[in-house]
Amino acid sequence: MKSAPIRFRSDHIDSPTESRKSNCISMDQVLAILRAAGEPNRLRILALCAQGDLTVSELTRILGQSQPGISRHLKLLCDAGLLERLQEGSWAFFHLASGTPTADILRSLVDEIDDADGLIARDRERLGEIKDARAKLAEAYFREAAGSWDQIRALHVDEGVVEAAIQDLLAGETHDTLLDIGTGTGRMLQLLGGQVREAVGVDQSHDMLAVARTNLSEPQHRNCNVRQADMYHLPFNDRSFDLVILHMVLHFADEPGNAIREAARVLKPGGTFVVVDFAPHAMEELRENHAHRRLGFRTEEVGRWAAEKGLQTTDIRTLPGSSLNVTLWKTRRPADVQAIDTRPRVSA
Repeated sequence: MKSAPIRFRSDHIDSPTESRKSNCISMDQVLAILRAAGEPNRLRILALCAQGDLTVSELTRILGQSQPGISRHLKLLCDAGLLERLQEGSWAFFHLASGTPTADILRSLVDEIDDADGLIARDRERLGEIKDARAKLAEAYFREAAGSWDQIRALHVDEGVVEAAIQDLLAGETHDTLLDIGTGTGRMLQLLGGQVREAVGVDQSHDMLAVARTNLSEPQHRNCNVRQADMYHLPFNDRSFDLVILHMVLHFADEPGNAIREAARVLKPGGTFVVVDFAPHAMEELRENHAHRRLGFRTEEVGRWAAEKGLQTTDIRTLPGSSLNVTLWKTRRPADVQAIDTRPRVSA
C-alpha cells in the first residue's frame, strides 16, 4: 500500500538572516540529503529518531513493517550521514545525526513536519507506548536499587546543593558541546544539556543507559544522546568537547588517573573539565558493600592528575555533608593564545 504524503508545517519560516549558517555545505550534499530522506518510510524513521534513540525492533513495531526492510532503510540513512548507529552489546541504537552542517539542515527539515499529520501522529502514539514500557522497566530497576542508593545519599550533600554548585561553577561560560562521562541516569545532561548545542553521555551499564534514555525522552532534551562506552577508551576524537563532566564516578574507577587522562584527551583548547566526587573519608563499608574503589580524593591528588595532562585547576570547592563531603574541581585546557592564572581558588 502506498504511503500518504507527509505534510509540512507552514506556521514558521525563518528569514534568510535567521536561517543563515556559519558553516555551509555544497549543493551536491544538499541533494544527497534530499535523496536519502525523500521516501515516506525513511522520513518517518528520521522523524522518530529525532525524538530519541531507537532500536531496529522498536522501529519495526512502530512502523508495522518487516525488520529486513527497516534495516535497509537504516543502512541507507546511516551511509548518507543522516543517522548514527550506536552499538550497545548485542543491541544497536539509532539517533539523528548531530554536530555537523548536514545534521543542522536535517534537523530543520524534520522540525517542519506537521505533528498533526496522520502517519506522524500514529507513529508518535506508538512511540509513546514504547517510552511507557521503558519507564516501567526503569522504575523496576530503581525499586531494586533504591535501598542502597538512599543509604549513600543520606550520608553526603543534598543533590540539589551539589547541582546548584555545579551551575554556579559554570556561570558566565558559554559551551557548545558537553560530554558526561559515567552519565548514569543522565542527570547531568538534564541539568546542563539546555546550555549547549549537543550533549553526549556515556556509561558502561546497559541498565543505566535505559534509565537515562527514559529521563531524556522529553522534547527539551532532544539535543542529548547516550551511548555505551568505557571511560578509559572513549569513542571520540581528540579535542571533541569544550565541556566534560565526571560527576560522582571517579570513586568507582580502578585507575582514576587514567580516567582523567582520557577525559583530558577529548577536551578542546579553552575547554572546561569538572570533577565532582567525595573528599577523603574512612567509610570502608562503601568499598565492601557498594563497589567504591576509592574512599574519596585529596584536592592536590586530582589537581596533580589534571596538571600531568596539561590542565590547569581554576577552582576547588568543598561542600560539607552529614558524613561525607563532596568536592568540586574545575580545570581547563589553556587556549593557544590565552594566558590563564594557574593558582586555584579554594573555597569551603
